[in-house]
Amino acid sequence: MQKQTKAIRIQAERSQNREHSVPLYLTSSFTFDDAEQGRAIFAEEMAGNIYSRYMNPNVDEFVEKMNMLENAEDGIAFSTGMAAIFASMAGLLKAGDHVVASNALFGSCIQILTKITAKWGIECTFVPGADIHAWKAAIKPNTKFLFCESPSNPGLELIDLPALAALKDGKDIILAVDNCFATPILQTPLDLGADLVIHSATKYIDGQGRVLGGVICGKKVYIDEIRFFARHTGPSLSPFNAWVLSKSLELLDLRMQKHSENAMALAESLEGHKALINVKYPFLKSHPQYELAKRQMKYGGGILTLDIKGGFEKVVAFSKLLKIASISPNLGDSRTIMTHPASTTHAKIAAEEKVSLGITPGLVRVAVGLESIEDLKADFLQALNQIS
Repeated sequence: MQKQTKAIRIQAERSQNREHSVPLYLTSSFTFDDAEQGRAIFAEEMAGNIYSRYMNPNVDEFVEKMNMLENAEDGIAFSTGMAAIFASMAGLLKAGDHVVASNALFGSCIQILTKITAKWGIECTFVPGADIHAWKAAIKPNTKFLFCESPSNPGLELIDLPALAALKDGKDIILAVDNCFATPILQTPLDLGADLVIHSATKYIDGQGRVLGGVICGKKVYIDEIRFFARHTGPSLSPFNAWVLSKSLELLDLRMQKHSENAMALAESLEGHKALINVKYPFLKSHPQYELAKRQMKYGGGILTLDIKGGFEKVVAFSKLLKIASISPNLGDSRTIMTHPASTTHAKIAAEEKVSLGITPGLVRVAVGLESIEDLKADFLQALNQIS
């Protein structure tokens, strides 16, 4: 059975009401038939629901689908993507451990690694993500965790995941990959050597900008440790959000195909425009890692970047001229969204770091939606024509 079929047909066990669509299990706790059953379930001698902070049929269904899509042994869901990223580190690392991370990360990830885990005696070295030699040189005897995004936010830098995974051979090192931009439709990092894959389900997994959520999938030995941390600290996903996310997965394959098709067409139509320094998209031949993108990803994804001549002043003018695209810090919506990373999602990053990451004053991230591509091309072109 193909994954698209499984994403639609996997469902929590049907109740005596014979429902076709899974019901919402909006309950904080579950009952036991007697005290002995309660004891056995708490002792993990018997499977069963206890408390929605631990498990819930809606959450379990969502995680089962994500594990299937990512080819994972096990998984656990969270209230947000950042909760998932934090739990992957807090659940697996201890004082004295060392992390090597790509320097091209979402702003909040950098804050966790520099301001939070650092307080606990966990050291982090940031390296240029595309430079495998830099990763290798940064690994020390106490390195326990490698962390990256591929493609990265917002610069669309790719990591050669099999090459990165090879660096941990023979070592007690965990490779965690943020797969938010690609989704399991475009790439499955676990099949490329990763141990954990992390998603902000708020983005493409939902796909319509409705709910927050996060998920980690991967090797059971690591998920068990993360689950212990999560059960006792409480960053659980709500049953309602899990229900929405599970339904969203039924159309993820179709949505990612269309997002990618639209993004490719928009990138091609804007490349070379006189108002732009460049257009960046993984499946454009001008992307510096085009060959890697074609080898590692099924489609190019729904994100492209525009570097607008004239910096922030021109970006403001451009944003005011757009008629269809929304101005928002989010991405992965059915509606096209424009974001200015330097002043929003990556505003806390030091100026010199922004330069090294290619986050220029004129850089605009475009999360291409599912609107008519002809309408999108016309909207972006008319706005760019007026500022050029």
